[in-house]
Amino acid sequence: MTDSNPVPLYRTIWRWHFYAGLFVIPFILILSATGAAYLFKPDLDRWEERAWRGLPTAGAVDADAQVAAALADFPGASVHYYRIAEAPGDAAVVHLGLPNGTMRDVAVSPRGRVIGSTDPERRLSAWLSAIHGSLLIGRAGSLLVELAASWAIVMILTGLYLWWPRGRGLAGVVWPRLSLGARTALRDLHAVTGFWVSGLALVLLFTALPWTDVWASGFRTIRAEMGWVSGVQDWKGGVDPHAAHDHEAMVDHSAHTTPAIPLARIVERARAEHMPAPAIVQPPGAPNLFGPPNGDTWTLTTQTQNRPLVRKISYDPATGAEVARSGFADKHVIDRVVNIGIAWHEGQLFGRINQLIGALTALALFTLTVSGFLMWRRRKPEGTLGAPPAARDPARLRGVAAIILLLAALLPLLAASLILLWIAERLLLPRLPRAARWLGVTT
Repeated sequence: MTDSNPVPLYRTIWRWHFYAGLFVIPFILILSATGAAYLFKPDLDRWEERAWRGLPTAGAVDADAQVAAALADFPGASVHYYRIAEAPGDAAVVHLGLPNGTMRDVAVSPRGRVIGSTDPERRLSAWLSAIHGSLLIGRAGSLLVELAASWAIVMILTGLYLWWPRGRGLAGVVWPRLSLGARTALRDLHAVTGFWVSGLALVLLFTALPWTDVWASGFRTIRAEMGWVSGVQDWKGGVDPHAAHDHEAMVDHSAHTTPAIPLARIVERARAEHMPAPAIVQPPGAPNLFGPPNGDTWTLTTQTQNRPLVRKISYDPATGAEVARSGFADKHVIDRVVNIGIAWHEGQLFGRINQLIGALTALALFTLTVSGFLMWRRRKPEGTLGAPPAARDPARLRGVAAIILLLAALLPLLAASLILLWIAERLLLPRLPRAARWLGVTT
């Protein structure tokens, strides 16, 4: 983009777009690559478990014998859940909590022999998720990812304003002009790709917010205060003010008598429910990933990422009778919206079509980032960052300020970063004139 448009508003939005884009480049590259791969989590998990499928079924044992075999290999472990085999020749997976606090997925063949085990945190999909969510550096990484997502929203919205045709034809707006030289082709590739991907990218960014730290904590509080709660929040995100209480509940439920109805009976009933895979059965008192431990019932549910298909059925441990049933329709409308967004974000709402759209979105974001970086490198002057010149008509920029303030109100980390930038510009950069000139900031 050249600096041929003298309108202060245009220059200011271009400047916001430049700084936002430059900041988010490394994050978009990482998040696009890991996000595109994570879309295929079910396929990755099946590939890692390929040796646990197509096993002989002659002499098959029941679920209780399979759990006993897993516990025999890991003395002192506790059963968190039993994952029902998808097909008759597949191994069942017993998810154990080990005495040292780690977890283990133990594969037990239909004949009742342990054929393998893995740490669920070391699965390829778990590794991709850890990079995507926290850059492998814990809470600091999750805050950086949230901050980058906030600025990516600014980048996309300002990019749409810069793309707006303003009387031009469709060439260079809807499709790139590849015959006008490398510079124009690169500029058009950036602008056109940004236009086509903007809607999907904004959906991805906004559906990621419930998983974040600061934004999700605020949402958790508002959700509780407004009464938008129907059951336990079933997605990770935000700080739970009742986490300590839930931990105490987990301890209180740690000891239970053996149920009169064996696991095999519950698994038999579970197969008739045709629960989406991976279907799991939790014993009474088993820890849950979200909220307090499982109650004094056998619980059948599913770990499918297509969240609208999730159901939960509870059975009395003494009689095996069904005592409770809940599904997606029983959730509060806010929770339903969030869960639909998460299912879309993870590529599981519409199966392969959703995965393909997600992968193409990630590819377009990757292209947008690389082309933006190349454009910057081509026009960057020696000795400066190459930021667009600042506009000098504050009266014409109130609209930009209002939009930025609105976004800041919705995105807390964006607001915090804007305050820090304002402090740096007012207090720090006047003492560092060379740095100010390099950044293109007027002090």
